[in-house]
This record gives sequence, structure tokens and C-alpha cells, in this order.
Amino acid sequence: MGTPARHWNHSSTAGFILTSLFNESRMHLFLFSMVVVVYTLAMAGNAAMVLLIWGDTRLHTPMYFLLSQLSLLDIFFTSVTVPKMIAGFLFGWISISFGGCGAQMFFFMFLGAAECILLALMAYDRYVAICSPLRYPVLMSRQTCLLLVAASWLGGSLNASIQTALTLQFPYCGSRKIAHFFCEVPSVLRLACADTAAYEQVLFVTGVVVLLVPIAFITTSYALILAAVLRMHSLEGRQKALATCSSHLAVVNLFYGPLVYTYMLPASYHSPGQDDVVSVFYTVLTPMLNPVIYSLRNREVTGAMKKVLGRCGVARTA
Repeated sequence: MGTPARHWNHSSTAGFILTSLFNESRMHLFLFSMVVVVYTLAMAGNAAMVLLIWGDTRLHTPMYFLLSQLSLLDIFFTSVTVPKMIAGFLFGWISISFGGCGAQMFFFMFLGAAECILLALMAYDRYVAICSPLRYPVLMSRQTCLLLVAASWLGGSLNASIQTALTLQFPYCGSRKIAHFFCEVPSVLRLACADTAAYEQVLFVTGVVVLLVPIAFITTSYALILAAVLRMHSLEGRQKALATCSSHLAVVNLFYGPLVYTYMLPASYHSPGQDDVVSVFYTVLTPMLNPVIYSLRNREVTGAMKKVLGRCGVARTA
């Protein structure tokens, strides 16, 4: 009984050392600069999307309300890991306390799972709008939208609470160096000096619930949407439906693909270098691309942007 307690006490005080993504070479300095630029664009783009949707009454619809929540999640999601990574490279702050590692792990999984659920709910919104347009105001009322968003946040919180508690209960008595630039569950588990096989099975089941169930829901929704679109007689209506849905499908593929690789494939398929590249993709690149994809393929959003830019131009000339 005494040994696990000593492991726990040691783990809770010693903390961990994160691995920097970059070294001092010119190529790595360039890549670091690109990550900083992409992170800045992600923050600015998603903040602009939220303000645009909240400020333009024409965008006060269920679809754009859910889109504003997606942008809000992306702001928090990318900020859980990237600022720490930037500080680690610039100032050498690569250590992280045991509690700090747990907090980073919790918020990363909380926001990631919430976004997975939200993307599935956005597919449901498109399904109702296209397949049952007359019932859309009732099925997607303001109260329903608020409940759907609350469900995504609650589901993400529940998932993160369970996984963080289970991960941190293992003893960490060997190496303190995490082969990753942030505290992600698979990377932290490699340092555990206990058999984690049973928990990895739990992690797989959680991945099925959080990743594959929403993917199946999205796939079914869009199969029904496609069937409804093909039955449309209006070419303009068909093009509008396909443009909106293609934007959402692009975001779904960008976000779910890397997560399935990280959390669904066995550990034998992973290597630290590959995990870093995949993690950068969904923690930095995808949050930056989301507002770009939705703004470029959406007439209402581009129209609202032109309206705001027009006001800014008038204000400057005045």
C-alpha cells in the first residue's frame, strides 16, 4: 500500500518536462514564426466571426448561432496549448507542474469533445433546414439551440473529467519528460509506471463515443441531405444547400481526421514526431481554417463582412 502513495506524492510535486517542437535552426525558426502567425490569424479570425454574427441581425439564426459557438470553442481550444508552446520556445519554460498538466489535459479534452458534439449538432441543424424546412422554426427554436449548445459543453466536461481523473491516478515514478509539446493523454500515459492496458481500452471506448458516434450521425445526416438536395427542382436552392453543407463537411474532415488518428489507433502506430505534426494540425491549423472556410463559401457571412468594411471606410473618410 505504501509504494503507490509514494508514487502519487512524487508525481504530484515533481511535475513534468515538455518537449519543444523547435530548435534553434533557421528552418525551425521559420516554422515557429509560421505557427505564431497561424495562431494569431486563428484568434483574430474566430473573434471576428463571433463579433460579426453577434452584431449583424441578419445572422441571428440557429445556423450562425451554432457557428459562433464553434468559433468560441476554437478560440479557447487553440489557446490551451499554443501559448505554452510559444513561451517554452522563447523563454525556455518547458516545465509544467502536475496540477498544470492535469488542467491542460482537462481543458484540451473538454473543448475538443465539446467541438466534436457541436459539429454533429450543426449537421442536425442542416438536416432539419433542408429536409424539414417548414418545421425548422419549431425544431430549432432559440431554446432548443441553447439546450444543444449546453449539451455539447456538458458532454465535453463529462468526458474530460473522467479521462483526466483516470489518467492522473496512475503513478509516474520514472522519466518526467513528455515526448510532446503539451499534456495529451496518450503521451502522458507512456510515462506511467503501471499497466495502462485496461485504461487504454477505456480510452478506445471513449473515442468511439466521442468521435465515431458523432461521425456516424454526421454521415447519416448528410446522406439524407444529399437525397433531399437531389430531389430539389430549383438549381439555385440546390447550389445554396450544397455550398453550406460542403463548408461544414470540410471542417468536419479537418477536425475529426487527426483526432481519430490520435485517439483511435493503437500506440504501436504512433511516434512522437508524427504525433507532434498531427497535433499541430488540429490545435493550430484547423481553428485558423474554420472561419476562412465558412466565410468564403457563405454569401450571408461575406455580405455582412462587406457591410462592416463599408462602414469602416465611411467612418475613415468622415
